[in-house]
Amino acid sequence: MDPSLRKEREAFLKKAKSQPAVEKRKLKPSSNENTSKKPKLSKPAAPKASIDYKTAQGSSQYRFSVLARIVKHMKTRHQDGDTEPLLLEEILDETNQLDVTNSIRHWLATEALLDNPKIEVINNSDGQKFAFRPKLDIRDRKGLLRLLKSHDSQGKGGIMMEDVEESLPNAEKAVKSMGDYVLTVTRPTDKKKILFFNDRILKCEIDEEFQKYWRSVAVEGLDEAKIEEYLTRNGISSMQDAGVRKMAVPKRKKGGVKKNRQFKRHNEHLSDVLKDYSEFSKT
Repeated sequence: MDPSLRKEREAFLKKAKSQPAVEKRKLKPSSNENTSKKPKLSKPAAPKASIDYKTAQGSSQYRFSVLARIVKHMKTRHQDGDTEPLLLEEILDETNQLDVTNSIRHWLATEALLDNPKIEVINNSDGQKFAFRPKLDIRDRKGLLRLLKSHDSQGKGGIMMEDVEESLPNAEKAVKSMGDYVLTVTRPTDKKKILFFNDRILKCEIDEEFQKYWRSVAVEGLDEAKIEEYLTRNGISSMQDAGVRKMAVPKRKKGGVKKNRQFKRHNEHLSDVLKDYSEFSKT
Protein backbone atom coordinates (compact mmCIF):
# COMPACT_ATOMS: atom_id res chain seq x y z
CA MET A 1 0.00 0.00 0.00
CA ASP A 2 1.25 3.52 -0.75
CA PRO A 3 2.67 5.08 2.44
CA SER A 4 1.05 8.46 1.66
CA LEU A 5 -2.40 6.86 1.51
CA ARG A 6 -1.74 5.00 4.76
CA LYS A 7 -0.92 8.28 6.53
CA GLU A 8 -4.12 9.90 5.24
CA ARG A 9 -6.17 6.93 6.48
CA GLU A 10 -4.66 7.07 9.98
CA ALA A 11 -5.24 10.84 10.14
CA PHE A 12 -8.91 10.34 9.18
CA LEU A 13 -9.45 7.72 11.91
CA LYS A 14 -7.90 9.93 14.61
CA LYS A 15 -10.10 12.82 13.61
CA ALA A 16 -13.22 10.63 13.69
CA LYS A 17 -12.43 9.32 17.19
CA SER A 18 -11.88 12.82 18.55
CA GLN A 19 -15.38 14.01 17.51
CA PRO A 20 -18.13 12.82 20.01
CA ALA A 21 -21.17 11.04 18.52
CA VAL A 22 -24.72 12.05 19.68
CA GLU A 23 -27.33 9.25 19.85
CA LYS A 24 -30.93 10.24 19.15
CA ARG A 25 -33.40 8.50 21.52
CA LYS A 26 -37.05 7.92 20.79
CA LEU A 27 -39.35 9.94 22.98
CA LYS A 28 -41.99 8.00 24.98
CA PRO A 29 -45.52 9.20 24.36
CA SER A 30 -47.06 11.05 27.32
CA SER A 31 -50.31 10.02 28.97
CA ASN A 32 -52.08 13.04 27.46
CA GLU A 33 -51.15 11.96 23.99
CA ASN A 34 -52.47 8.43 24.68
CA THR A 35 -55.85 9.74 25.76
CA SER A 36 -56.09 12.11 22.84
CA LYS A 37 -55.59 9.36 20.31
CA LYS A 38 -58.82 7.58 19.38
CA PRO A 39 -58.78 3.80 19.39
CA LYS A 40 -58.98 2.19 16.04
CA LEU A 41 -62.42 0.77 15.33
CA SER A 42 -62.59 -2.71 13.90
CA LYS A 43 -64.27 -2.97 10.57
CA PRO A 44 -67.81 -4.34 10.78
CA ALA A 45 -68.12 -7.89 9.59
CA ALA A 46 -69.76 -8.30 6.27
CA PRO A 47 -73.36 -9.54 6.64
CA LYS A 48 -73.89 -13.19 5.81
CA ALA A 49 -75.69 -13.76 2.61
CA SER A 50 -79.16 -15.24 3.24
CA ILE A 51 -80.00 -18.43 1.42
CA ASP A 52 -82.86 -18.14 -0.99
CA TYR A 53 -84.38 -21.55 -1.43
CA LYS A 54 -86.04 -20.45 -4.63
CA THR A 55 -82.63 -19.98 -6.21
CA ALA A 56 -81.23 -23.20 -4.76
CA GLN A 57 -83.56 -25.42 -6.74
CA GLY A 58 -81.42 -28.54 -6.42
CA SER A 59 -80.72 -28.40 -2.64
CA SER A 60 -82.17 -31.08 -0.37
CA GLN A 61 -83.46 -28.47 2.08
CA TYR A 62 -85.52 -26.84 -0.65
CA ARG A 63 -86.88 -30.23 -1.71
CA PHE A 64 -88.08 -31.09 1.79
CA SER A 65 -89.55 -27.63 2.25
CA VAL A 66 -91.68 -28.25 -0.86
CA LEU A 67 -92.76 -31.64 0.54
CA ALA A 68 -93.59 -30.21 3.99
CA ARG A 69 -95.72 -27.51 2.40
CA ILE A 70 -97.66 -30.11 0.41
CA VAL A 71 -98.32 -32.34 3.46
CA LYS A 72 -99.49 -29.37 5.53
CA HIS A 73 -101.84 -28.23 2.77
CA MET A 74 -103.34 -31.72 2.32
CA LYS A 75 -103.91 -31.98 6.09
CA THR A 76 -105.67 -28.60 6.15
CA ARG A 77 -107.91 -29.64 3.23
CA HIS A 78 -108.87 -32.86 5.02
CA GLN A 79 -109.69 -31.05 8.27
CA ASP A 80 -111.88 -28.60 6.33
CA GLY A 81 -113.86 -31.52 4.90
CA ASP A 82 -112.32 -31.57 1.41
CA THR A 83 -111.18 -35.20 1.09
CA GLU A 84 -111.10 -35.41 -2.73
CA PRO A 85 -107.73 -36.67 -4.05
CA LEU A 86 -105.68 -34.38 -6.29
CA LEU A 87 -103.14 -34.74 -9.08
CA LEU A 88 -99.59 -33.55 -8.46
CA GLU A 89 -100.06 -30.54 -10.73
CA GLU A 90 -103.24 -29.59 -8.86
CA ILE A 91 -101.41 -29.83 -5.52
CA LEU A 92 -98.55 -27.66 -6.79
CA ASP A 93 -101.08 -25.15 -8.14
CA GLU A 94 -102.94 -24.92 -4.81
CA THR A 95 -99.67 -24.53 -2.88
CA ASN A 96 -98.28 -21.93 -5.36
CA GLN A 97 -95.28 -24.08 -6.23
CA LEU A 98 -95.62 -24.43 -10.00
CA ASP A 99 -92.10 -23.01 -10.42
CA VAL A 100 -90.36 -26.16 -9.14
CA THR A 101 -88.04 -27.95 -11.53
CA ASN A 102 -88.80 -31.17 -13.35
CA SER A 103 -86.34 -33.08 -11.18
CA ILE A 104 -88.30 -32.13 -8.04
CA ARG A 105 -91.58 -33.06 -9.71
CA HIS A 106 -90.13 -36.45 -10.56
CA TRP A 107 -88.85 -36.85 -6.99
CA LEU A 108 -92.27 -36.01 -5.54
CA ALA A 109 -94.16 -38.36 -7.85
CA THR A 110 -91.82 -41.37 -7.58
CA GLU A 111 -90.33 -41.17 -4.06
CA ALA A 112 -91.38 -38.45 -1.64
CA LEU A 113 -95.18 -38.67 -1.81
CA LEU A 114 -95.18 -42.44 -2.23
CA ASP A 115 -93.08 -43.06 0.90
CA ASN A 116 -94.73 -40.42 3.09
CA PRO A 117 -96.93 -42.03 5.81
CA LYS A 118 -99.34 -39.06 5.78
CA ILE A 119 -100.10 -39.28 2.04
CA GLU A 120 -102.30 -41.91 0.41
CA VAL A 121 -101.73 -42.77 -3.26
CA ILE A 122 -104.78 -43.48 -5.43
CA ASN A 123 -104.32 -44.85 -8.95
CA ASN A 124 -107.23 -44.49 -11.35
CA SER A 125 -107.94 -43.73 -14.99
CA ASP A 126 -107.22 -40.02 -14.51
CA GLY A 127 -103.71 -40.74 -13.32
CA GLN A 128 -101.92 -40.92 -10.00
CA LYS A 129 -103.74 -38.90 -7.35
CA PHE A 130 -102.86 -38.12 -3.75
CA ALA A 131 -104.94 -37.63 -0.60
CA PHE A 132 -104.26 -37.12 3.08
CA ARG A 133 -104.04 -40.26 5.22
CA PRO A 134 -105.32 -39.55 8.77
CA LYS A 135 -104.31 -41.53 11.83
CA LEU A 136 -107.87 -42.74 12.48
CA ASP A 137 -110.23 -44.12 9.84
CA ILE A 138 -113.34 -42.11 10.75
CA ARG A 139 -115.54 -39.97 8.51
CA ASP A 140 -118.25 -38.67 10.87
CA ARG A 141 -119.32 -38.64 14.52
CA LYS A 142 -120.99 -42.04 14.19
CA GLY A 143 -117.70 -43.53 13.12
CA LEU A 144 -116.01 -41.87 16.12
CA LEU A 145 -118.65 -43.29 18.47
CA ARG A 146 -118.17 -46.81 17.07
CA LEU A 147 -114.41 -46.49 17.48
CA LEU A 148 -114.79 -45.34 21.10
CA LYS A 149 -117.10 -48.26 21.84
CA SER A 150 -114.61 -50.66 20.29
CA HIS A 151 -111.76 -49.29 22.39
CA ASP A 152 -113.89 -49.53 25.53
CA SER A 153 -115.01 -53.13 24.91
CA GLN A 154 -111.48 -54.29 24.06
CA GLY A 155 -109.87 -52.48 26.99
CA LYS A 156 -107.71 -50.21 24.81
CA GLY A 157 -108.57 -47.07 26.77
CA GLY A 158 -109.23 -43.68 25.26
CA ILE A 159 -108.33 -41.83 22.05
CA MET A 160 -106.20 -38.70 21.83
CA MET A 161 -108.17 -35.59 20.88
CA GLU A 162 -105.35 -34.43 18.58
CA ASP A 163 -105.69 -37.67 16.58
CA VAL A 164 -109.45 -37.07 16.28
CA GLU A 165 -108.83 -33.48 15.13
CA GLU A 166 -106.40 -34.73 12.49
CA SER A 167 -108.79 -37.40 11.20
CA LEU A 168 -112.29 -35.94 11.55
CA PRO A 169 -113.37 -32.67 9.91
CA ASN A 170 -114.87 -30.23 12.44
CA ALA A 171 -113.85 -32.55 15.29
CA GLU A 172 -114.76 -30.24 18.18
CA LYS A 173 -118.27 -29.73 16.85
CA ALA A 174 -118.71 -33.48 16.40
CA VAL A 175 -117.54 -34.25 19.94
CA LYS A 176 -119.89 -31.65 21.44
CA SER A 177 -122.85 -33.09 19.50
CA MET A 178 -122.25 -36.54 21.03
CA GLY A 179 -123.12 -35.22 24.49
CA ASP A 180 -122.97 -37.70 27.37
CA TYR A 181 -121.67 -40.53 25.19
CA VAL A 182 -118.14 -39.11 25.45
CA LEU A 183 -116.02 -38.34 28.51
CA THR A 184 -113.14 -35.88 28.09
CA VAL A 185 -110.16 -36.22 30.44
CA THR A 186 -107.23 -33.77 30.47
CA ARG A 187 -103.89 -35.45 31.09
CA PRO A 188 -102.03 -33.58 33.87
CA THR A 189 -98.54 -34.13 32.44
CA ASP A 190 -98.92 -32.41 29.05
CA LYS A 191 -102.51 -31.05 29.25
CA LYS A 192 -103.60 -33.13 26.27
CA LYS A 193 -107.26 -34.22 26.03
CA ILE A 194 -108.26 -37.88 25.85
CA LEU A 195 -111.73 -39.12 24.83
CA PHE A 196 -113.41 -42.12 26.47
CA PHE A 197 -116.71 -43.84 25.75
CA ASN A 198 -119.27 -43.21 28.49
CA ASP A 199 -121.33 -46.36 28.96
CA ARG A 200 -124.53 -44.98 30.44
CA ILE A 201 -125.73 -48.46 31.41
CA LEU A 202 -123.10 -48.48 34.17
CA LYS A 203 -124.25 -45.12 35.50
CA CYS A 204 -125.38 -45.21 39.13
CA GLU A 205 -126.30 -42.57 41.67
CA ILE A 206 -124.05 -42.26 44.72
CA ASP A 207 -125.20 -40.71 47.94
CA GLU A 208 -123.75 -37.23 48.55
CA GLU A 209 -122.71 -38.13 52.10
CA PHE A 210 -120.62 -41.02 50.77
CA GLN A 211 -119.05 -38.68 48.19
CA LYS A 212 -118.05 -36.28 50.97
CA TYR A 213 -116.38 -39.08 52.93
CA TRP A 214 -114.64 -40.28 49.76
CA ARG A 215 -113.22 -36.85 48.98
CA SER A 216 -112.20 -36.14 52.56
CA VAL A 217 -109.76 -39.08 52.66
CA ALA A 218 -106.39 -38.16 51.13
CA VAL A 219 -104.53 -41.20 49.83
CA GLU A 220 -102.03 -39.38 47.63
CA GLY A 221 -98.54 -40.75 48.12
CA LEU A 222 -99.71 -43.80 50.09
CA ASP A 223 -99.03 -47.33 48.97
CA GLU A 224 -101.26 -50.35 49.58
CA ALA A 225 -99.43 -51.38 52.76
CA LYS A 226 -100.00 -47.98 54.42
CA ILE A 227 -103.65 -47.92 53.35
CA GLU A 228 -104.18 -51.40 54.77
CA GLU A 229 -102.48 -50.35 58.02
CA TYR A 230 -104.76 -47.31 58.28
CA LEU A 231 -107.89 -49.42 57.72
CA THR A 232 -106.77 -52.02 60.27
CA ARG A 233 -106.10 -49.29 62.84
CA ASN A 234 -109.64 -48.02 62.35
CA GLY A 235 -111.19 -51.47 62.69
CA ILE A 236 -111.77 -52.11 58.98
CA SER A 237 -110.52 -55.42 57.62
CA SER A 238 -112.12 -55.44 54.18
CA MET A 239 -108.81 -55.30 52.34
CA GLN A 240 -107.62 -58.67 53.53
CA ASP A 241 -109.37 -60.48 50.70
CA ALA A 242 -108.72 -57.76 48.10
CA GLY A 243 -105.42 -59.19 46.91
CA VAL A 244 -104.95 -61.71 44.17
CA ARG A 245 -105.43 -65.19 45.46
CA LYS A 246 -102.95 -67.81 44.49
CA MET A 247 -104.41 -71.13 43.54
CA ALA A 248 -102.88 -73.97 45.52
CA VAL A 249 -101.33 -76.49 43.18
CA PRO A 250 -102.20 -80.02 44.29
CA LYS A 251 -99.17 -82.09 45.13
CA ARG A 252 -98.57 -85.11 43.05
CA LYS A 253 -98.39 -88.44 44.82
CA LYS A 254 -95.01 -90.00 44.70
CA GLY A 255 -94.99 -93.25 42.84
CA GLY A 256 -94.14 -96.20 45.11
CA VAL A 257 -92.59 -99.50 44.26
CA LYS A 258 -94.72 -101.32 41.78
CA LYS A 259 -96.06 -104.56 43.11
CA ASN A 260 -96.85 -107.57 41.05
CA ARG A 261 -100.53 -107.41 40.47
CA GLN A 262 -102.53 -110.60 40.53
CA PHE A 263 -105.47 -110.63 38.20
CA LYS A 264 -108.49 -112.71 38.88
CA ARG A 265 -109.28 -115.38 36.40
CA HIS A 266 -112.83 -115.81 35.34
CA ASN A 267 -112.16 -118.86 33.18
CA GLU A 268 -111.02 -121.34 35.77
CA HIS A 269 -112.51 -124.21 33.79
CA LEU A 270 -109.88 -123.68 31.08
CA SER A 271 -106.86 -123.67 33.39
CA ASP A 272 -105.73 -127.14 32.31
CA VAL A 273 -105.89 -126.23 28.64
CA LEU A 274 -103.85 -123.05 29.17
CA LYS A 275 -101.11 -125.01 30.92
CA ASP A 276 -100.82 -127.31 27.91
CA TYR A 277 -100.43 -124.38 25.50
CA SER A 278 -97.85 -122.73 27.71
CA GLU A 279 -95.52 -125.65 27.17
CA PHE A 280 -95.65 -125.15 23.36
CA SER A 281 -94.86 -121.43 23.77
CA LYS A 282 -91.64 -122.22 25.70
CA THR A 283 -90.38 -124.37 22.82
